[in-house]
Amino acid sequence: MVKKILPQIIIFITVILAGFYLFSPGLFPTHDGEYHIIRFYEFSRVLDSGIVYPRWAPDLNNGYGVPLFNFVYPLPNYIASFLHIFSISFIDGFKISMFLALLIGALGMYLFAKEFFGKVGGVVASVCYTFSPYHFVDIYIRGSIGEVWALGLYPWFLFTVTKYKNTKNFFWILISGLIFALIIFSHNILALAFAPFAVLYTFILLFEKKNFLKVLLEILAIFSIGIGLSAIFWLPAILETKYTVGLQVFGIDSNFPDLSQLLIPSWGSGFFGSSLGNEMSVQIGIANLLAILIGLVVTIKSMFKHTKNNHVFIFMIISFFVLLFFMLQISLPLWKIIPLMNYFQFPWRFLSLVILITSFLAGSIVTYFKNILFPIIFILFAIALSFNYTKPAYYMLRNDSYYTSRSNFIDGTNSPGNAFNTIYAKGKLGKQDQKIIYISGTGSLENIHITPEAYLFTTDVKSASVLGIHTAYFIGWKATIDNLDVPLTSTKNGDMTLNIPKGKHSVAVWYSGTFIQIVAAYISLIFAVLVL
Repeated sequence: MVKKILPQIIIFITVILAGFYLFSPGLFPTHDGEYHIIRFYEFSRVLDSGIVYPRWAPDLNNGYGVPLFNFVYPLPNYIASFLHIFSISFIDGFKISMFLALLIGALGMYLFAKEFFGKVGGVVASVCYTFSPYHFVDIYIRGSIGEVWALGLYPWFLFTVTKYKNTKNFFWILISGLIFALIIFSHNILALAFAPFAVLYTFILLFEKKNFLKVLLEILAIFSIGIGLSAIFWLPAILETKYTVGLQVFGIDSNFPDLSQLLIPSWGSGFFGSSLGNEMSVQIGIANLLAILIGLVVTIKSMFKHTKNNHVFIFMIISFFVLLFFMLQISLPLWKIIPLMNYFQFPWRFLSLVILITSFLAGSIVTYFKNILFPIIFILFAIALSFNYTKPAYYMLRNDSYYTSRSNFIDGTNSPGNAFNTIYAKGKLGKQDQKIIYISGTGSLENIHITPEAYLFTTDVKSASVLGIHTAYFIGWKATIDNLDVPLTSTKNGDMTLNIPKGKHSVAVWYSGTFIQIVAAYISLIFAVLVL
């Protein structure tokens, strides 16, 4: 029995070694970690009010709110909110979530590589993936929980597509589409980077000359399911970007690493390109580079012998060198002309695919070295080289309220330099004690009920008046007076006003969503029903 599950035991022990320090008390400092704690808190607040898919962060922007979740990947927020149901703090949820993603990625890589190299090769690939330096950069330096989840799901997509190839069971097409949707929900930028690679892998794997049309339909089915299920997120995020500012604050020009930075081991906790030194590492990893050499030898041998799956190995090798090229400054002209490339922000983000490829090829060591000793040596080598990267410099012994009660965390817009906001915000919106006030005229405000995305109240005014709603104006906010639709207007500073006619009235102001958001939600619902 133990022998049967030995690979899973080894993988679990490896993940424990890689993520052990995630279970230390407090929060270790990262580039994005504190942003995520605030996001979890805001997202959970909106969920608790009965909104199934939050788009509005009500406490940010000095209490005026901001449509943050219309543009930020939702999967990590749902996971943290779910954990919070069991009284797990958002800080601990942040760490537990990354550990779960690390474990899921390790198991996924094992299953994927096992389809090609057997159990031993699967274990080698899994360990190499788990202990790839960029994995630890995302966890312990950048704190990019969305990217960590994308890395956790990448191998599962490749595994399910491979299972479909081997079994021809349509079930695996459905699961492949579902996982692709989860990757989009995990991190939209990494999903965009993964999509061309995933499409090409699927085509190369499934390609059959006699059934070319069938292959195209299979590919269309997989990616239609993924794109359709996730439409509720990506469709508004793309089409409604024009109503915001500050979503793109980093340029690709200054984020190309030198070849030496990719090849030579280094470590630091600062930002990439920081003039202060101690910049974060963008190394590929010694073990990963060794895996490429092994994979290259195996690929060349497979080409001469015409062995099974040699087209997959060739694809992986070519993909590695293409990605390497696109991470270097020499590729800048192509970055400027290929559509959507500017969304990647950091060319070194392609390391997420590089470690996927190199770790898979690490599993090919079993086809070159038949002796079990060599895979064991490689595993120990990969762990030893990166083990020191699993230890944060220190921990900040803080709780959730440290972030949710401090103005410098909760009053911004959860973006670098608080650059993100609506296009209607022309001036600084100062904090206000009251959410609803009379700007002109006088009257009563009674039966006030306020939720994260709604204001319900009654008024009694002797003459036509103007109410100020201390919430940032944005498309999707609606108002009714006595159940009749009325317009909301924006002040010069970017908050909302509402004209109230003379008399007693029942007023409702709420975030109903835009036409695009509603259509996107129905698309996702339709695809969910079709998949079920």
